[in-house]
Amino acid sequence: MPRRLWPKAAFTARLREVGTRRYHDKHPFHLAMNAGQLAPEAIRSWVANRFYYQRSLPIKDAAIISNCPISEARRLWLHRISDHDGAREGEGGIAAWLRLAEACGLSRKEVLDGRHLLPGVRLAVNSYVAFARNKPWPVAVASSLTELFAPDLMAERLAAFRKHYSWVKPWGFDYFRRRVKQARADSEEGLRLTLTYCNTRALQEQALRALAFKCDVLWTMLDTIQAHSQP
Repeated sequence: MPRRLWPKAAFTARLREVGTRRYHDKHPFHLAMNAGQLAPEAIRSWVANRFYYQRSLPIKDAAIISNCPISEARRLWLHRISDHDGAREGEGGIAAWLRLAEACGLSRKEVLDGRHLLPGVRLAVNSYVAFARNKPWPVAVASSLTELFAPDLMAERLAAFRKHYSWVKPWGFDYFRRRVKQARADSEEGLRLTLTYCNTRALQEQALRALAFKCDVLWTMLDTIQAHSQP
């Protein structure tokens, strides 16, 4: 006998429980960042390595779209590519992250050429892109639901940088400010698609595993950066 579909409220609660337990806001590196305990070299390493994740997001989103046969869902998801890439040069989340890098004292060239990219970060991010390419599109959408927890994280991060890292030029904080609002809208959109199209118990269970996997990707990135930053 097939297992019953969880009601939407119960499914939502299960998704939120995964993020509550496993989101990377609890990682020691992130806690140290918010407490103002990181040296400039550690902040720069985080910014340079996180850039590889940022520049990979539109590739991941394009993979989801390429697997999706439903026009309405593709239209909903399409804006994420231009949100990251921008409608023109100098716009979008990737450009905003490059400005953050420059505000931290890194050059655009050294961030773009990946000279600071750690192998563990590259592996984690590449695994996320491959996941989006190879899994059913609603399951790949569910992996994005770490965004449910991003607005609070971004607000806390912005406050921490302003308070503790005065050497970072404040014009670099545009990405954080933008994502507080953007992540809230994106997470509502992603949750709506997940609840609608993860419409079997098997897909619901895959969605929970997908969200846990994405949490592991983010956690592994910080593990790698923290290990590199320690004397």
